[in-house]
Amino acid sequence: MAASGSVLRRLPPYIAADFVAADNIIAGNTLLYGATSGEVYLCGMVGERFAVRNSGATAVVEGTGDHGCEYMTGGTVIVLGRTGRNFAAGMSGGEAFVWDLDGTFAQRLNTNGGLTELEPVTDAEDILRLRGLIEVHVRYTRSRRGIELLENWESVLPQFVKVVSVEYRRAQETIQRELAMAGR
Repeated sequence: MAASGSVLRRLPPYIAADFVAADNIIAGNTLLYGATSGEVYLCGMVGERFAVRNSGATAVVEGTGDHGCEYMTGGTVIVLGRTGRNFAAGMSGGEAFVWDLDGTFAQRLNTNGGLTELEPVTDAEDILRLRGLIEVHVRYTRSRRGIELLENWESVLPQFVKVVSVEYRRAQETIQRELAMAGR
């Protein structure tokens, strides 16, 4: 299957594999370091320092090592699994959504002295974007974890959390107010 306008073919994980793809690291350290655009969907975990200094890329992965989304300034990252420690250190922009199945993610989040917050995913636009990106992830990777999340969406949605910079949220709210005042 090819992405719209693309000739690149993506192959699914080997169907008869006797391991859980989401529990295995399939991409190394510093993936998406300094990314400014693009998309990546990986059926498996990534190493340390994932999406550091990401300023515009979109990614869906099934777990990260330590220091994920460090100094991130833009873009969207979705983690369908466990993260390492020090997640979002120095994060000043962008958004990260994490499936916090066991409720321990807050212990691995770097809140940057209160400048980064964790919130439930309740905004309708966030929910649509989150689900839509997981659907794309499944379409490209045939991820078993992604399929299970979508099949149980109503029960797993409350387990997702959103990581966002306080200043980034403020800037987004200001933009929305200005657009509303301009009649857009």
